[in-house]
Amino acid sequence: MNHEAHKGKIVRSQWASKMGFILATAGAAVGLGNLWKFPYLMGRNGGFPFLVAYLIFVLVLGLPVMITEMSIGRLTQKNPVNAYHAINKKVTFIGVMGVLSAFIILSYYSVIGGWILKYIASYTTTFSAPADFSAYVGQPAEPVVWHLIFMALACFICYKGTKGIEKASSVMMPALFILLIVLIVRSVTLPGAMSGLRFIFTPADSSFSFDSIVAAMGQVFYSLSLSMGITITYGSYLRRSENIPRSCITVAGLDTMAAVFAGIAIFPAVFAFNLEPAQGPGLIFGTLPNVFSNMPAGAVFAILFFVLMFFAALTSAIALLECVVSYTMDDLHWSRGKSVFLLGVLIFLLGVPSSLSFGPLGDLLIFNYTFFDFMGVLTDNFLMPLGGIAMCIYVGWIWGPQRLLAHIESDGVTFKLKKAWLWCIRIITPVLIVIVTAMGIAGIVKVVSG
Repeated sequence: MNHEAHKGKIVRSQWASKMGFILATAGAAVGLGNLWKFPYLMGRNGGFPFLVAYLIFVLVLGLPVMITEMSIGRLTQKNPVNAYHAINKKVTFIGVMGVLSAFIILSYYSVIGGWILKYIASYTTTFSAPADFSAYVGQPAEPVVWHLIFMALACFICYKGTKGIEKASSVMMPALFILLIVLIVRSVTLPGAMSGLRFIFTPADSSFSFDSIVAAMGQVFYSLSLSMGITITYGSYLRRSENIPRSCITVAGLDTMAAVFAGIAIFPAVFAFNLEPAQGPGLIFGTLPNVFSNMPAGAVFAILFFVLMFFAALTSAIALLECVVSYTMDDLHWSRGKSVFLLGVLIFLLGVPSSLSFGPLGDLLIFNYTFFDFMGVLTDNFLMPLGGIAMCIYVGWIWGPQRLLAHIESDGVTFKLKKAWLWCIRIITPVLIVIVTAMGIAGIVKVVSG
């Protein structure tokens, strides 16, 4: 189980070291939201102004929610569902939405992880990307096989428990940043690369709008893995002596650094070859392979890039799976092995129609969305933000934040920004989440009605 026997008592597993906890939590946060979604959102929303908005929302939206969730996890020492049930059984639904979000997200996240593995295999064996990304993902069988392989890797590491997660994160996270730096050095030394750097760091693009602000808010929420149950789960393994605000600032800093570094690695190369920076997911799987094909030793840098993507995807996938595994072990009293195997199979099966929605099931629409897109809408626009709003209202106004503050400041920890945290969790953060949710729902209504 997710517990260990100690002198006849059952105690919850804990992180072996502070650094291991930081790297595991950063690994949960640093994922495809940073390396895939962040760069193309910058491309669509004016570069530098979007970056500034994103950094502001990390402070007033991301950090307050992360500190709150991590504190709830450590205070209760329980999985997300039981954590909220322990506080008040009437708000158990908040934890349920978090665990359900993690389950659904991992089903389609693993599909993308499979695409990444395919690209690594293709570059390793043929020194080139698949000839046509759209044609590849439209196949009925091969993307599902790679989805299965990626899911199996996440299950293998999660089966090892907190020690396995910590060990894997301690290898993959430093390697991720080293690979990012190598790619940055290559990208910024390409002829014409300065245009890409100006795009990121010069406030000169008029495509920034109110929609860009909303996109920045939503990206913070998704990038930091908020309201997915992950932070509560990882917080429940945290030692009482850990300084939660400082740890959250470190994790948010690493997460933001990865996102900015990804932009610096990608945009100079895109501009150097006069390609379009405002593309969607095709930026990673379509545009960048064109960049690599025109670059000296391009296949080598392509392998490094997709290995980097794989590390980011896998560390996040492990965290999503651990969130759900923690619940089944605590509530259903399943062994870790049984939890990982059965949940892994169920999540894989749920991901199959997401994979097939790019091909054989492309005409199967749910409210005008493909199955893949509908799963994302369900989590990103409903489960996660509604869970975040409910948490802020309950903790800030009903249950009261003083109990969490007392817990945060136990063992001599001083929370210097506690007044700012109170303002955010009570007023600023829930208002921002409501705005993101309202805009997201407005977009859904437009798609459904159109």
